[in-house]
Formats: sequence, C-alpha cells, structure tokens
Amino acid sequence: MAPTMDPSVAPPDVAAAVAALETAYPPGLAQDWDAVGLVCGDPDEPVTRVLVAVDPTAAVVDDAIADGVDLLVTHHPLLLRGVHGVPADQPKGSVVHRLVRAGCALFAAHTNADAAAPGVSDALADALGVVVERPLAPEGPDGSVGIGRIGHLEATEPFGAFVERVAAALPATAWGVRGAGDPERPIRRVALSGGAGDSMLGLARDAGVDAYVTADLRHHPADEHLQRAGAPALVDVAHWASEHPWCAQAADVLRRALPGVTVSVSTRRTDPWTLGAAGSGVAERAAPPASTTTTAPPTMHDVIEGATQP
Repeated sequence: MAPTMDPSVAPPDVAAAVAALETAYPPGLAQDWDAVGLVCGDPDEPVTRVLVAVDPTAAVVDDAIADGVDLLVTHHPLLLRGVHGVPADQPKGSVVHRLVRAGCALFAAHTNADAAAPGVSDALADALGVVVERPLAPEGPDGSVGIGRIGHLEATEPFGAFVERVAAALPATAWGVRGAGDPERPIRRVALSGGAGDSMLGLARDAGVDAYVTADLRHHPADEHLQRAGAPALVDVAHWASEHPWCAQAADVLRRALPGVTVSVSTRRTDPWTLGAAGSGVAERAAPPASTTTTAPPTMHDVIEGATQP
C-alpha cells in the first residue's frame, strides 16, 4: 500500500529529498571528474512522488512523467561530460526540457553512491547473499568506505552453482551472466563491484578471494587475469543489472527520511543490449594457467569507470 500524507501537513520539498540522499551518499565521496547532485529542478518545489532508476533514459523519463513523479533519482548522471547547451533537439537536451516542463526534478548519485557504506556494491552483495567484510578499494582515514566489497557466502558452493546464484539474483538481461573458471571450483570468499570493474582485477587477486563479480569485463584483461596463479574465477554481468539493486537501497533512504512520500523503483530495463544468441560451435576448455606476474594498482578513475576518462 502506498503511504498516505496528512493533508494538513505540507509535503517535503526537493531540497529535503536531496539532503537525505546526500547524507546517505556524501558528495565528497564522488570522484573529481564526476557530476553528482541535482541536475535540474527547483529545490523549493514539493515532492509527493519519487522514482528511482539506474539511467535517466528517455523511456525512464516517459515513465516518470506519466506517473506524475516530482523527483527522478538515478545512479548514472545525465550530463557527465561538459556541455555548452541543452537544446531540445538533442537527446540529453530533450530530457532536460521534458523534465523541466513536467515539473520533475532530476538527481544523480554516482561515484559517491559507489563509495558510500552502504552503497552500490553493498546492495549487490545483499542481492547475491554475500556477507560484506570490507571495501575492495578502501578509502578514508579508517578505510570504511570505498569502491567494491569483499565478503563471504554462508556456505561453500561450486562455481557453477555460484554463477547460477548470480543469474537468479539479478534482473534478466539479453545476454545474461558469464562465468570464467572451473565449474567445480569451491567458492566461499567473494569480491564484487557494481559497474565496470576490470581495472580492479589486481585488487581481487590480492584479496585472495575465490570469485570476483563485476560488469563490463574485457577480453584481454580477463584473459591475462586468468593466467595468473591463484586468480579468482570471474563472473561478468550486465552493467545495468549489477547496479539495479542499489535502486531499492536508495528508495529505502527516501522512505525513511520522507514519510508519506510515494517512492517507487523503476522496473524498466535500461541495459542497452536487446538481443543475445549462443553460438552452435563446440569450444575446447583451456587448461588453467599458472603465471605469477603482477600489475600496478589501478587509479581510482580506472576503478570506477574503466581506463577511458569520460
């Protein structure tokens, strides 16, 4: 049942929602290249309905406007690269114009939500049944925040079963979930990072975990990783799917801070891939490699978004 608001009490405003989100996901945790916070909207406007999503795509905005939403909260920023204008005949400019005309504010919590505790990777861990121990790339004076998480399963299971666990826990995508490793390998300790995470492969190896779950794994980094002695098995999921569990976490933040406000999580799949097909050829299973070379640790920009600066 949707919460009810006392008609004699003025609804909270956009500024109150922003304050709640920035308390949970402090802007100071964002990387210096990032663009987080209120993208458009009047902080003094009232809020009665909120929608939380991973991406501020045109389809998500359609849903928000159709549902009379006053505030759209997304993980990915709409305007990450610098812009000189937002003309309505351009895709992102069109989104801004439509939101403003509809009186719907837009707020983004990106790398600050990745690093916060709890944050994006905590939500992913909860979805997978992984008990969190610490960040994979700790930050701050006590290391309690940072990108990624290291944790453990309640009981050891074969890697094949673990891959099935991941697939069952996350929202479905066209190409599903990929695993790299011996299906019978015992899995107990797990590293994970929501979003693009192949730049953290070295950190996962150093952590001594059995498996590493992330998104956007590329061929060469994954292949080189698997050739190193003791490397954890890999689970590659869709970027959108790895971050979707955060939406429920952010929605709970708003529900606790703004009683009476209706907060919904978008069920629209905004993963850009729409088709998947399995080949009919038979592949030969490669023997496990055994190299021991090491690599330099990644920069924090690499840790969040991969090697290419936006």
